[in-house]
Amino acid sequence: MNIGTAAERSGLPAKTLRYYETIDLVQPLRADNGYRDYSEDDLHCLKFVGRARSLGFSIEECRVLLSLYRDQNRSSGEVKSLALHKVTEIEKKIGQLQDMKKMLSKLAGECHGDNRPDCPILDEIAGEQA
Repeated sequence: MNIGTAAERSGLPAKTLRYYETIDLVQPLRADNGYRDYSEDDLHCLKFVGRARSLGFSIEECRVLLSLYRDQNRSSGEVKSLALHKVTEIEKKIGQLQDMKKMLSKLAGECHGDNRPDCPILDEIAGEQA
């Protein structure tokens, strides 16, 4: 199948498919005319990577996951370890986002929001808090 069809069926932009090819994540065959020719296996791989990316896995982590998926002698413990590591990263990011929300809410509460130029939000960002 051509890149347009593969993009449509995988739910990924054609630009992403081209990028995945340049980093050797997916290697579609080339037709006689030089155009990419994606197989059903390539499509499955693209969908796999798309789902993994939507769960927060990096490209390199996707590469590892694909390798494990293809390895029939893999250990599910290794896959579980990767997933739990990602959960820890997500929890850390959630904590950072909650801290950001708390700080911005506090600063917005301290801002008069009127026509005066003084603004505790800008002061904090500039490192000039009182």
